[in-house]
Amino acid sequence: MALKKLRPITPGQRFRIAPAFDEITSSTPEKSLLAPIKKSGGRNDSGKMTMRYIGGGHKKQYRMIDFKRTKFGVPAVVKAIEYDPNRTARIALLYYADGEKAYIIAPAGLTVGTTILSGNGIAPEVGNCLPLAEMPLGTIVHNIELMPGNGGILARSAGSYAQLVAREGRYATIKLPSGEMRMVLVNCLATVGTVSNSDHMNVNMGKAGRNRWKGIRPRVRGVAMNPVDHPMGGGEGRSSGGHPRSRKGLLSKGAKTRNKKKYSEQLIVNRGKK
Repeated sequence: MALKKLRPITPGQRFRIAPAFDEITSSTPEKSLLAPIKKSGGRNDSGKMTMRYIGGGHKKQYRMIDFKRTKFGVPAVVKAIEYDPNRTARIALLYYADGEKAYIIAPAGLTVGTTILSGNGIAPEVGNCLPLAEMPLGTIVHNIELMPGNGGILARSAGSYAQLVAREGRYATIKLPSGEMRMVLVNCLATVGTVSNSDHMNVNMGKAGRNRWKGIRPRVRGVAMNPVDHPMGGGEGRSSGGHPRSRKGLLSKGAKTRNKKKYSEQLIVNRGKK
């Protein structure tokens, strides 16, 4: 993926760094794979705002993504690489040999016309989905399952990937994008390759209005509020009082939130970056 720097003929384009969309081959989504999205605007069922900084945004439709890849042994041809407004990665439209259509998260390097497979006994090539037990050590993967048959949930955002580093008995050890080393059952499926659109991290919106189009409202710092609104509010001038904390008074900036008794705690080999 490439980025483009716009000629600043308006103030909003002066610092804008935009995606070039050169890998997109179709601008019309597959109608049979669309579903409606209901917006909440951050409100609950009684109309009370329970999540701040949400509201507005362009109307979107959900693209139904196949995270499970359970059509084993049925070849699928990539018909299009498309933009998905609901995620940072690009998506690929597949036409299976039996006539079914599906969307998957597009890995980097996947092109229109490529035939991909999922299941046992297939080559670990980009776009193919197979169990961790059948991959060579060192393979770069994404869309990794944590429980067999539940569908991939790890390494799905733009540019993400994990690496298969070891295998012993029932478990394979993978290195996640966070640096965490974690054991996963060897019969869990994963897709070979890196997630597409790796330049997403370098995009610059250029103006606040582009975030409003995404449904993101302006965020207010706690120190800029009054004492009645936030524990860090108030004070004379630009004073910011006390230790950083949330609006409810819970200490932030490094407080551990993970449950030490979580069932998967014993499967984490190394927490990774501190």
